[in-house]
Amino acid sequence: MPTQNNLRNLTRLAWVTAAFALVVIVFGAFVRLSNAGLSCPDWPTCYGEITWPTHAHEIAAANAAFPQRPVEADKAWREQVHRILVGGLGLLTFALAALALWRRRDLGSLLWVPLAAAVLIFFQAALGAWTVSMKLLPAVVTAHLLGGIAMFALLAYTALRLSVPVLATSAQFTQANKSKLWRMTIVGIGLVVVQIALGGWTSSNYSALACGPDFPTCQGLWWPTMDFHQAFVLWRGVGVNYEGGVLDGAARTAIQVVHRIGALLVFGHVSAVVVRAARRRETRAFALAIGALLLLQIALGIGNVLLALPLPVATAHNGVAALLLFALLALLVRTGRRMGRREDG
Repeated sequence: MPTQNNLRNLTRLAWVTAAFALVVIVFGAFVRLSNAGLSCPDWPTCYGEITWPTHAHEIAAANAAFPQRPVEADKAWREQVHRILVGGLGLLTFALAALALWRRRDLGSLLWVPLAAAVLIFFQAALGAWTVSMKLLPAVVTAHLLGGIAMFALLAYTALRLSVPVLATSAQFTQANKSKLWRMTIVGIGLVVVQIALGGWTSSNYSALACGPDFPTCQGLWWPTMDFHQAFVLWRGVGVNYEGGVLDGAARTAIQVVHRIGALLVFGHVSAVVVRAARRRETRAFALAIGALLLLQIALGIGNVLLALPLPVATAHNGVAALLLFALLALLVRTGRRMGRREDG
């Protein structure tokens, strides 16, 4: 059985890497929501530079080289800084995977989690390049978001497994009770991930304001005119520029309404998880954290609609979604099986 002393450095690195992944997710949302996703027309450089054009002669040269995409200095830095942050996350993830391999005898099956994160970083890099080359194809943008969420989840799970003791069963909290809460948490995590995907699809198709500043109805109706067929087409051919969106109002409305229905399902199930977890002293703190994040996320979602998608609120909506996933993962670890870790009452 591993000891905390054996894994102290690995645990610290796991937490640092998971926190850095959260920063990358939030900054990526800031880039996407500020319409800066194509502000660097090449990859991995930005107008041929490691950083981005800043001086007048650099901007003139960049405009000559990329006449189809004149430099927007206030946006180009956002995209390239995001790429640099992703590079830093890759280095941290590889370091974590290497250290995990060094301590593989202490980790057991947990070893495969940081290794999976290290493999996933290559796929994320490819999706980042395709986001530019395919001109913000919504399927690629959404997959890029989900890849980032998956990276964060793997890194967070590693840190949590190294830090959070598994809850021991007792006469008051039987194995059946613990297993029930564990299963409910798994379903909650699945629903949150699906809702994050719907949020990415909503954002990448510029559908966040399809209902106007109207909540809980949409365009003054409970069921407005919607085109569900066009709303979820994944591929529309080569050469389409998706910046600004290509869907008509009915398709965008369908996406927004599905996202709202998803939010309702998440709220219902995760609330049930909170109620069950709050009954036990050992999981009450987790329930309070999940409940607070759930309410904050709902408030931010409604605020996005009523306030016409202000950038700080929209960016926070992405960050809190990741934190809600993190809190559910923490509860999952707390109520899970030992698998080489200690149990603690």
